[in-house]
Amino acid sequence: MTRRASFSILGPMLLAACALAPQAQAQTPATALNGVLVGPNQMTLYVFDKDATGSGKSVCNGGCATNWPPLMVATGAAAGDWSVVTRDDGGKQWAYKGRPLYYWSKDAKPGDKTGDGFLNNAWHAAKP
Repeated sequence: MTRRASFSILGPMLLAACALAPQAQAQTPATALNGVLVGPNQMTLYVFDKDATGSGKSVCNGGCATNWPPLMVATGAAAGDWSVVTRDDGGKQWAYKGRPLYYWSKDAKPGDKTGDGFLNNAWHAAKP
């Protein structure tokens, strides 16, 4: 009888705690690794000096976006330092602290940072 009473009291509390767990561990679109932000594929992410911080817009479109593919929003919602910018083609791109994030097409493997300083130092590895 005591066990049944304990479960009837604790059971709903345990279920509520489990329901809250995913919200408490909100996923971010990128993580920090070796001092830079990396995407879900562990490839280095970059920011572009020509993007105005907080403008909600990316200026890297067309051929630029072919060389510097944007970190596109697949799932998730903006929160904290993470925001979403709308691209010229209507796609949604992640931004960190108001700066749109990109990959560099010439990086071959995780850990590469070959785009850092590219184009007269206009491209930089994104830092947390």
